[in-house]
Amino acid sequence: MREKLEQIRKEALQNLADVNADLEEIRVRYLGKKGELTSVLRSMGQLSPEERPKIGQLANEVRESIEQEISRRAAQAKDLLLQAKLKSEKIDVTMPGEEPSVGHLHPLNRVQREMEEIFIGMGFSIAEGPDVELDYYNFQALNIPEGHPARDTQDTFYISDKVLLRSQTSPVQVRVMEKQKPPIRIISPGRVYRSDALDATHSPLFHQMEGLVVDKGITMGDLKGMLETFAKKMFGDSTRIRFRPHHFPFTEPSAEVDVSCFVCGGCGCRVCKGEGWIEILGAGMVHPFVLSNCGIDPEVYSGFAFGMGIERVAMTRYGIDDIRLFTDNDARFLNQF
Repeated sequence: MREKLEQIRKEALQNLADVNADLEEIRVRYLGKKGELTSVLRSMGQLSPEERPKIGQLANEVRESIEQEISRRAAQAKDLLLQAKLKSEKIDVTMPGEEPSVGHLHPLNRVQREMEEIFIGMGFSIAEGPDVELDYYNFQALNIPEGHPARDTQDTFYISDKVLLRSQTSPVQVRVMEKQKPPIRIISPGRVYRSDALDATHSPLFHQMEGLVVDKGITMGDLKGMLETFAKKMFGDSTRIRFRPHHFPFTEPSAEVDVSCFVCGGCGCRVCKGEGWIEILGAGMVHPFVLSNCGIDPEVYSGFAFGMGIERVAMTRYGIDDIRLFTDNDARFLNQF
């Protein structure tokens, strides 16, 4: 039996010396449950009590030597594989690198942030509200009851008779006035929705920024001074503004506000369509009915409100003639900003 064990060790080590040896196959052949070493050990019951310890010790030595050689060969094979992988995947540090593509702000986000910074610099804070709004806040609280003609121009998408997608960010002003007593000085940027056909100047989804100031002694002069400051910071120091009488149900008096064309300086060009002025926003003094609806005494307080489309400001700022370009996701257009 001693000779058989030595023969098993010799054959196993010879097989392991082969560079192409299958280590797992050799382990199973010699050390597995049905392996040659196991078969020899099963016949140890035939040995005398004096021989069993010696043969058992030799069998353990044979098993240990085979296992050590298998482990050594496995580690060697793993190291060779790693060396080959490192050699094939080495990096030439002298090669020029590839500059990663870095994104940037969308032109609408860029313009909105710039507008926010201007108004924050004038003491305004930002207020936000839900896109899905109640009819009360979107219309009724703003002096636009059911059946009012102004609802036709702000036709929006209804979820139910009383729930809709807001057609303006004015509901945010109402919510703020309900919760906060004057003085109030806020802007409310966000998405708004109207049932408009998509063309070069209209979209069923666009962005607005509205503002509200309520305090004692607020006048149209304060409104004009604030808008002049905004226009100069947004479009240039030489920009002038012009008020034209208009009607909004929630302000009285009301006005459409134009800015002098920043391209031609008011002489007339393609951007301003030869008029020298560009319509930019609507504004006016907050209607007393709206103040009363929000629990503010119009005999004590007054205020002004204004609203402008962020797309319109961006189109004016960059000379863009089609609102659809903002949402077409054309990289050739977006990469210009």
